[in-house]
Amino acid sequence: MFALKSFLILGAFPAGVLSLWPIPKSMDAGSTFLKLSSQFNISISLQSPPSDLLAAVETTMYYLKNDKLERLVVGRGAYDVQDVQDAKALSSLKLSLEEGAQVNSISTEAVKNIGTRSEEYQLHIPADGTAATLTANSTLGLFRGLTTFSQFWYQYDDQIYMISAPTIIQDTPAYPFRGFMLDTARNYFPPTDIIHTLDAMSWVKLNVFHWHVTDSQSFPLELAEFPELAQKGAYSSAAVYTPANVQNITTHAAAIGIDVMLEIDTPGHTTSISASHPEYMVCNQASPWSTYANEPPAGQLRFTDPAVVNFTTALFSAVAKTLPGSLVSTGGDELNINCYDDDAQTQAELKSSGLTLEESLSKFTQSTHGALIAEGKTPVVWEEMVLDHNVTLANDTIVMVWISSNDAASVAAKNYRIVQAPSDYFYLDCGAGEWIGDTPEATSWCDPFKTWQKAYTFDPLANLTDSQASLVLGGEQLLWTEQSSPNNLDSIVWPRAAASAEVFWTGATGPSGSPLNVTEALPRLHDIRFRMEQRGVKAIVLQPLWCALRPNACDLYA
Repeated sequence: MFALKSFLILGAFPAGVLSLWPIPKSMDAGSTFLKLSSQFNISISLQSPPSDLLAAVETTMYYLKNDKLERLVVGRGAYDVQDVQDAKALSSLKLSLEEGAQVNSISTEAVKNIGTRSEEYQLHIPADGTAATLTANSTLGLFRGLTTFSQFWYQYDDQIYMISAPTIIQDTPAYPFRGFMLDTARNYFPPTDIIHTLDAMSWVKLNVFHWHVTDSQSFPLELAEFPELAQKGAYSSAAVYTPANVQNITTHAAAIGIDVMLEIDTPGHTTSISASHPEYMVCNQASPWSTYANEPPAGQLRFTDPAVVNFTTALFSAVAKTLPGSLVSTGGDELNINCYDDDAQTQAELKSSGLTLEESLSKFTQSTHGALIAEGKTPVVWEEMVLDHNVTLANDTIVMVWISSNDAASVAAKNYRIVQAPSDYFYLDCGAGEWIGDTPEATSWCDPFKTWQKAYTFDPLANLTDSQASLVLGGEQLLWTEQSSPNNLDSIVWPRAAASAEVFWTGATGPSGSPLNVTEALPRLHDIRFRMEQRGVKAIVLQPLWCALRPNACDLYA
């Protein structure tokens, strides 16, 4: 077995490697054709395989038979016919766990505490037709290996085949948190669209769905303990997520290796709560909104009020009970201090309590986080909570860096664990123009458009010391949906969100130690995009088809 020697020269890759995304940690790939036997089967060497592992095998078999992806070469596989005809036939793939490994469901493994999930696997595909083998320390690792196995195969004239046998892969992720965030408050996304997105996430080994479910514009989350919030705060009775919806989404996600991190942003971004509880708000619907909020409508929780503290604490306790995973975000970004300076009740409560506004914010946050911790959850916050405010947080609180990639160093200096989500690399909504009305010449605040190439150049450890490297849990790409809906969800997310999937699975450098680079990555990203399209995801094209069929022919100096 050998590690690939070059990730800078496309020709250093066996052709079949162009089908894999994210690139494995270590791989020995040949150049022999291997076809799939018409009797091909996947067997599991476990006495009582979990039902979701059985489902994963069934799904893999479905993809093998129905992807029907022709190779991205001139002729689309027409020139492979003779090689395929002469190739050996693979009759089986055998799945097993390492000796002593505990047999849990994929769902159980997927929602374990961050950093404790076992996703590594070993895959061997011989060239002589003898059985391929997939081994791992967990069913989650087996699932990741099945994902890789399914990416090798193409079809031409009803024959399914690969071109890079024998292959030996030893793979494990560089980072435990590899996420995608969807905002479902600015515009509503039906559960079917979320399930559809979760499936696509699993194909590139993303493992955290950050669900920004509520915001100032709407509160679509139905909670049995607080039915009024969605009844009055959702856009309509149809634009809600029922408890059954949430359970279906979290259950489906876990079965395909994805943990769901729900976010209820507080105390800012909460105007939608005013529809049912106006007494809990400051600067509710205040005008001009730009004085009191980063976007309309204005309105924030009056966290100096003990009743608001009790309400929000109970709210997070209720939310925590609905989630199988351990991460819950309480937000904490873009707090507008003008709201509190101009609110007579807030000022009276501060005077009565003898607390400053920052001390009151800290007390509020400790209460809401305490509710999460009591439910066995780990709180997650946006970076302002540690960089802009004097808030006391638990040591294991996770901080999401979003304003700038340069801010990670400041968060690390405070010794908090980090999820990298900087707007200068990973915001998928940038570059679409200004959505605020009466601004004909304005551009979006985070211009320019964040290309997949830009995201792909991100170094998770930039500006950090060696001792701080372990604080980085991973990262995510994000879609804020002021200008997105189900109509453009696929095209604005895919395949761009696959860029960070590889950055945080493989790391900033490839197996050879050379930095990831877009020249090598583009043919592989083409491949996963076309495979996504075959599976019903309307991912946007990256280049003219002519270029996709001729790797590097459309490079600037080709």
